Amino acid sequence: MSTPTPTAPKATTPSPVSPAAGSALASTQGKTTIADGVVAKVAGLAAREVNGVYGFGGTAARAFGAITERIPGSRSSASQGVSVEVGERQAAVDLTIVVEYGVAIAELSRAIRRNVIGAVEQMTGLEVTEVNVDVVDLHLPDEEDDAPAPAPARVR
Repeated sequence: MSTPTPTAPKATTPSPVSPAAGSALASTQGKTTIADGVVAKVAGLAAREVNGVYGFGGTAARAFGAITERIPGSRSSASQGVSVEVGERQAAVDLTIVVEYGVAIAELSRAIRRNVIGAVEQMTGLEVTEVNVDVVDLHLPDEEDDAPAPAPARVR
């Protein structure tokens, strides 16, 4: 006579739902959509973390961003110089950056891609198909910022 094999107790937590259409953002219980702006912010913040990235966007965009940061109540945009295309399961990222002088651009681009892909995929569940890096300027150590200086106070 053999002894019965004990059965595992039933789990009290719900079992994972199999994703519909192969996406972590869709299941039989509902669908999650992520706005382009959210993906752009995640990508922009991840790219900013990489040493050697001085700034984002062209000269005019950087100057405009510097001005809007000084306006009370405004928030600087973490997605300046970042554009994305977001589908149901995938995203593509385009970055326009300014590089610090002396940094190896090819290595910097690889580090940016690694960081952006990791952050976007981890935070959103989207597969990043490409990260294009457009280097538009080189920041020299002795250069002043391209942003205009704040206007002097008129009232003292």
